[in-house]
Amino acid sequence: MVVLSELSEASSSSSSTHGHRYDVFLSFRGLDTRNNFTAYLHKALMDSNVITFLDDEEIEIGGNLKPELESAIKASRASVIVLSKNYASSTWCLDELVLILEQLRTSKHIVIPIFYHVEPTHVRKQQSSFGDAMAKHRKMMEAETDGNKRSKWTQKIERWNKALTQVADLKGKDVRNRLEMEFIEEIVNDIYRRLQIPLRTSLPLLIGMGNSVNFITSWLKDASSHTTDILTILGMGGIGKTTLAKYVYLSHFHDFDTSSYIEDISRRCTDNFNGLLELQKQLCDDILKTSSVQLHDVSVYTSKIESALARKKVFLVLDDIDSLHQLDALLGNKGFHPGSKIIITTKDAWLTESCALFKKSIKPKHAKHLLRGLYDTASQNLFCFHAFMCNTAKAGYEEVSERYVKYCEGHPLALEVLGKSLHNRDLAYWEDGIKLLKKETGSPINNVLRMSFDSLTSKNNKELFKHIACFFVGMDKDVTETILNACEINTRSGITDLIDRCLLSIGRNNKLMMHQLLQEMGRFVVREESPDKPWKRSRLWGHESFKALKKKKLFGSYAKDKRFLGSLKILNLSFCEQLCSLGGFDQVPLLERLILTDCICLIDVCESIERCSALVLVDLSYCNKLEKLPRIIGMLNKVKTLLLEGCNLGKSGTEIIDIDSPKMFMANNIDINTITSSYTILEAIPSHSIFFSVSLPRSLVILALDNNNLSTESFPMDFSYLSMLKELYLDENPIVSLPCCVRTLPRLEKLSMENRNMLTSVEHPPHTLTYLNLSHSSDYKLLLHNVVFDPQMSPIEFLIDWKMLAPSSFEIQGLIKIQPLAGAEENVLCRLGWSNLDFLSGRRLTTYSRDRGYEESEIQMYYEFGIFSTIYEGEEIPNWITNRSMGPSISFTIPSSPNSLTGLNFCCVMTFGFVNERLGSVVDELLDLPMITINNITKNLTWIYHHYIERVSVGVDGKCLTLLSHWMFGMNEMEAGDHITITVREKPFRANLVTRKCGVGVVYDDGDTYEEQEKDDVLVYYKSWNYVIGGDLTGFQLTTGEYLLNKSRIMLPFYETILLKYDYFFGEDIRFKDKVVYFRA
Repeated sequence: MVVLSELSEASSSSSSTHGHRYDVFLSFRGLDTRNNFTAYLHKALMDSNVITFLDDEEIEIGGNLKPELESAIKASRASVIVLSKNYASSTWCLDELVLILEQLRTSKHIVIPIFYHVEPTHVRKQQSSFGDAMAKHRKMMEAETDGNKRSKWTQKIERWNKALTQVADLKGKDVRNRLEMEFIEEIVNDIYRRLQIPLRTSLPLLIGMGNSVNFITSWLKDASSHTTDILTILGMGGIGKTTLAKYVYLSHFHDFDTSSYIEDISRRCTDNFNGLLELQKQLCDDILKTSSVQLHDVSVYTSKIESALARKKVFLVLDDIDSLHQLDALLGNKGFHPGSKIIITTKDAWLTESCALFKKSIKPKHAKHLLRGLYDTASQNLFCFHAFMCNTAKAGYEEVSERYVKYCEGHPLALEVLGKSLHNRDLAYWEDGIKLLKKETGSPINNVLRMSFDSLTSKNNKELFKHIACFFVGMDKDVTETILNACEINTRSGITDLIDRCLLSIGRNNKLMMHQLLQEMGRFVVREESPDKPWKRSRLWGHESFKALKKKKLFGSYAKDKRFLGSLKILNLSFCEQLCSLGGFDQVPLLERLILTDCICLIDVCESIERCSALVLVDLSYCNKLEKLPRIIGMLNKVKTLLLEGCNLGKSGTEIIDIDSPKMFMANNIDINTITSSYTILEAIPSHSIFFSVSLPRSLVILALDNNNLSTESFPMDFSYLSMLKELYLDENPIVSLPCCVRTLPRLEKLSMENRNMLTSVEHPPHTLTYLNLSHSSDYKLLLHNVVFDPQMSPIEFLIDWKMLAPSSFEIQGLIKIQPLAGAEENVLCRLGWSNLDFLSGRRLTTYSRDRGYEESEIQMYYEFGIFSTIYEGEEIPNWITNRSMGPSISFTIPSSPNSLTGLNFCCVMTFGFVNERLGSVVDELLDLPMITINNITKNLTWIYHHYIERVSVGVDGKCLTLLSHWMFGMNEMEAGDHITITVREKPFRANLVTRKCGVGVVYDDGDTYEEQEKDDVLVYYKSWNYVIGGDLTGFQLTTGEYLLNKSRIMLPFYETILLKYDYFFGEDIRFKDKVVYFRA
């Protein structure tokens, strides 16, 4: 399967992606090495799919460098210079050398000198054959009688001498005392690693899987030498597990001395009697790098594999494992050599941690990566690639293409198969095809998915899968269990098994979710029971099936009087538009769920609801004519969910109160001493006041009051009596600030206050929250200025549209603060060691962040993670940063000082590394900000910082950009004598940046006593934030002592649009949620 990626053009190491035609330019003296060493090296590079330029022609001594060679050097990512005995005798070779080193100086060109039976010293000092060659060139210069030509010769010889000296000083490779073939293999591997060149002939292109590639690449590069890591890639059939694993393997196997890729394990074991033995032999041969004799005992092979894995650091991919027997046979139970990496792809989530390896006392580190499919844009691109051989639909095919893409729901195999089947077909064929899709049972897509169903060993689970596919997708898990348990289906363990096998998932609000293609496959299985006679099938759904029934008459008697329904648990009368009153609850004593959504004429619900003591859910959403709630509703002590969206509770000034509070008694002139029970309270309250004072059950876990016209004043001062409440929804109410009562909820975990234009402040939400939604709709008018979290706040999911925050200055306390640099307090800047920044006055900058898009503003100061920073156009490094270095890195040792170290100032100057002609100048104006890595080698501590701002516009002429930052470090992070390295790197897939120079300065305190420092510390507020260097960075830790300071660790892009479909039988949530940003505070 070919799966393309939105990021493929950036993530692929293809030369053309970076504006290069070649990977390597070979510079050599043909007289010495054309027919031996260079020929072998060229072949080895080309066999490894390294695109290499080698000129096949010689040129006379003194001839000019051909223009095509100059172009080839500039169009190559790297040069290999074979410095042989007669290399310097060729003026052509020397001109190549000068140009190559010029490329090294001005771009990211990689240069690898090879000293082919010559001494590096002879090259550096122009001695021996190199000295003789340069002497001949000088004689030719001296013999030249033309003054202009003689001057040019003089300049050339000076450049050649300088170039020979410079190339000899580079880190090169010496062939002496080496076997040439081994030496060539080493060179090829080095180039492969440094250029990150995949095997293009077999590497699948990827669309929409860039995040997965990033995740796995980061996992692979977590190079702890003391542990072995196993990664399990999970997902339904055809979702891209194999393609992703193969891409990663082919991209990184050269980073390991030993590697093996075992593909299609499940099929090969099933189709071949000795399939597992053959797989074991392949694994042994790959690890031991020999061709062994075929053994005929699985256990003997397993022992041999265990021994090999224990001795060697390996990179191993086991694709499509479907049984423990396979896993144990291929991995054994003895463990691995430290630093090994194993990737397993499977449809079964439980397999990996059930194998013999995880029964040892010391278990391997294990991570899981679930593939859910492609998002809309990637799906469209992949489908169009196969259907039209481009990324967009052909004119006239746009609408029908969207229908095909929607049908596939992001499933890569389906998108590929359908796209290929429609290639070069006319529009009529496309229209007919979309109609036949759901009737087609023998498609390759269905066959792949059917394998997952067939692998279910339990008849119970197969029946459960068919039940869910036909009737229960999108329905509440607990409701489904209630119904199917009555049908003698074991649902609890069955649902768990289906989830483990990636056939089912649990979505938000406890909904059963199944990919549409899996659902269609399940229904195909039922149709196959009787393809032409629906009445003989075990299940019927859809009106077409009912039309085909031979006998449609329903038999039975229907009494007009009340009937006792003693076992009824669910009553759903949603959308009964003529329903005005509902009573008779004494006939349904075991009722658990009452659902009356959108009964738009409902006025009254009978007080007999008190007889339903088992009620756990009451849904009165959008019953907007309801004149009163049941007086007894607050006394139903088992109700966990109360949904009152759209009931207009605020239109008559409704007040929510605690029914046992003194205020309740005083408001209705009730003598508290006469009350004997809660029901007596309700009897004593005048009926006209019940609706205005809504009492809520103390057992509530979920309360929805969306769209009720409730103001901040509609809420009581204290909500603490709702001690069990975990979820509160207050969306679309004219609430200006967080009601005080919400802060008193002791167990609240989810709070949603999605608001059109009223909300301006949210201060001190409950510290128990794990989810907070403050999104605005697109027509917001006011701006949210203040969000304040308590210091003890736990990490939370936080939905917010950043555009509703004030543009020039805003703060989410504890997370990020942005303000104009000109408005920063002078004493703060002084404490940072930032002085003489007047040259930035009046400057403006256009920045881009995923959260807020493009913004032009004056120079800003940013604060996050204990790091202050500012960005400005130009290449001025402040004069108080004296320790400087050319290039992207700097190393130094913290000097001794009588004062205490309080931080580091780091500054780097960046510009474009290349001009991407394919993308065009509009994109090229944006410079991607880099990652900054500070590594305290002495203390084994590393901080990797991704700036909040992602890109900055520097104009079409590619001006320089400077990033100045202050890192607040203390004695626990750095002290005198520590060796520090700071490196600037481009972000993955953003290779358009070159760091010209950088500098660092150490900042100390003023020598005051500790008490004086604490008293006068102007940075104390910033240090009090949770997630700062020196604070609690547990959530940002990659490995021991290594931290990734990236807002994506707390602010995850909320790509998924959540559509909670209304279920006409069970009354599910109909709210459409399309959020902007999703992150954890």
